[in-house]
Amino acid sequence: MPAPIPKKVYLSTIKSRLLEPALTSHFVCAFSPPPGLQPGEGFYGDRVKIFPGLNYTANQELITLSCTDASLPGSSLATIDIDNDFHGVSEKHAYRRLYDDRADFTFIVDGEYKILDYFENWISYCSGEDEITRQGTSEYSYRVNYPKKYKTDKLYITKFDRNISNRVPGNSNATNAGKNYKPFTYTFVNAYPISIASMPVSYDTSNLLKCTVSFFYSRYVIGRS
Repeated sequence: MPAPIPKKVYLSTIKSRLLEPALTSHFVCAFSPPPGLQPGEGFYGDRVKIFPGLNYTANQELITLSCTDASLPGSSLATIDIDNDFHGVSEKHAYRRLYDDRADFTFIVDGEYKILDYFENWISYCSGEDEITRQGTSEYSYRVNYPKKYKTDKLYITKFDRNISNRVPGNSNATNAGKNYKPFTYTFVNAYPISIASMPVSYDTSNLLKCTVSFFYSRYVIGRS
């Protein structure tokens, strides 16, 4: 590609290229738990009567709509210094891609606390806290589950455009019909919740109670959904 040269750019071109930016407030998240937290498993059966929010199937829409903040993941390249290939030249060669070590999600807590039920019990499942009736006793102990049991490959963030419903390719009524407006999706691999942030409560003016959950993951994959 040659070096750019100055040229005339018409206003119509600027409008079509620059006046349709992506905005931060249009995204959707989905959190599919590992098999051990699905109906029919022992851990699920012992807890679902106490924690109705553990029912992923019934509460997925609530969890998705309650997610008010998320972070699109980032990555970088790890490099090694090469100083002796060429005289007087120092180079950096990439040898590994490094991913952010966690992704944070903030949820509005519903009045039935199903959001807390869901993520608190997922963390309990990670740590192997199976005997819920004995957890309050002083002699209680637990053994952490194997990673393959509590990790999931079905954690998603999809970033879309605010007018996507009017921009479906082939829609003759759309202003920009025919353009490729497929949403941008991040799929997290080997993800699991690693922490739940503390949530201050107070007798001062009431505010929305929000819960921030941090997920660890090995890497992410991008795609167009």
